[in-house]
Amino acid sequence: MPRVIPWIDQATADALRVLGGQIREARHARKWTAEDLGERVGVTGRTVTAIESGKPTVAVGTVLRTALVVGVDLFEASSPEEIARLRRRGEERLALIPRRTFASTSTVANDSAF
Repeated sequence: MPRVIPWIDQATADALRVLGGQIREARHARKWTAEDLGERVGVTGRTVTAIESGKPTVAVGTVLRTALVVGVDLFEASSPEEIARLRRRGEERLALIPRRTFASTSTVANDSAF
């Protein structure tokens, strides 16, 4: 069965290319080959090339790990500790949200009659 490539909109494709470009720049600044980076991340050089090209088929965890290994700032955080702080802050906010959300059963009047 052939692999299904997900459809993505232009903004998502652009974001993947931006992050891939940042990863490539950081890798080159360290004078690493794609294979060197792949060894550090635990993937092949071919996967690194796919990440740097902005391919939407690479697992998001692999992309984020690759960015962290080469030192690309994620979420405006410059260190793993800062990312952990952002995660904790997000978890604190999410703890305030109810665990379940139910669909509204009420109907809203059409405002176009006014």
